[in-house]
Amino acid sequence: MPSVVLVINPGSTSTKFAVFSDGACLFEQGISHSSEELSHFLSIASQYEFRKEAIQRVLEEKKFDLSTLNAVVGRGGLLHPIPGGTYRITEAMKADLKVAKYGEHASNLGALIADAFAAPLDIPAFIADPVVVDELDEVARVSGHKLFKRISIFHALNQKAVARRYAREHAARYEDLNLIVAHMGGGVSIGLHKGGKVVDVNQALNGEGPFSPERAGTLPAGDLARLCFSGKYSLPEVLKMISGKGGMVSFLGTNDMREVDRLRREGSAEADLYYRAFIYQVGKYIGAEAAAACGKIDAIILTGGVAYSKELTDRIAAMVSFVAPVVIYPGEGELQALAIAGTMALSGEEEIKEYVP
Repeated sequence: MPSVVLVINPGSTSTKFAVFSDGACLFEQGISHSSEELSHFLSIASQYEFRKEAIQRVLEEKKFDLSTLNAVVGRGGLLHPIPGGTYRITEAMKADLKVAKYGEHASNLGALIADAFAAPLDIPAFIADPVVVDELDEVARVSGHKLFKRISIFHALNQKAVARRYAREHAARYEDLNLIVAHMGGGVSIGLHKGGKVVDVNQALNGEGPFSPERAGTLPAGDLARLCFSGKYSLPEVLKMISGKGGMVSFLGTNDMREVDRLRREGSAEADLYYRAFIYQVGKYIGAEAAAACGKIDAIILTGGVAYSKELTDRIAAMVSFVAPVVIYPGEGELQALAIAGTMALSGEEEIKEYVP
């Protein structure tokens, strides 16, 4: 019998979901949520019923029989740091997500909505490789001051998925490879995968690594401290500069790299500078991760929505191909990654882990 899995990926302004049967997509849907619609909700958690009902309506319109499902998999949200893998959704996990114990993000709704669909059917509900996957080496946690510790928040789901894809396509075990994966989307995360773990990665959410279409990345610490105490900006405003209105939004007023490319092709020297700076910073950070592995890298993988640009990936490859072969897997691939995780959990190929608060 086939394994039929519903996968759910809530984003800041959309809810994407799909149904897969033994890894093949039966259908996929994205529901956009306008800022006006979302403005009525005081918190992410309060959007739960609104988003769940939106999915329910589409499933009913498609006349999809929920009783054919074997599992539901949601995108993992902001939990306490955990190793990578597939986790059963439990009451303890839902409790942490409902109160946003470790932070508010739309992905927190993934587990809550997945469980809501699974519970009446008495089938398992899972999350897989949430953004808080933490497998850092001890030395990689050290920052430059005892009050601060480097933490792991990155695009774990897509990074792990493309790393495993590379391993399958090269008849190798993920655990036997050294890979550098650069995810380039609204944020940029560059991870060093060794022995099946992401042992070093920039904190991609709010303040480390290359700048991205809407995040500032690493900023000059002294200048940032002086700005914070200048009296000109509130804490929420500074945090928005770091994530949401940083990067290309700060420079050019857009978070769309295609628009940046259009501007530079039309002769904007400013757009060309920031386009080249983006490539420069990504390539430089890949080089840093290569040094962390003493140069012993099997492949460098470029992924995420920005990786659809051949010129951009060619330019990054020109910077870093002396380290290892460069492979391009464009796109997010998150729905398929969730489906694979659910299918492997059902078949017993993947260990099902328990979340311990």
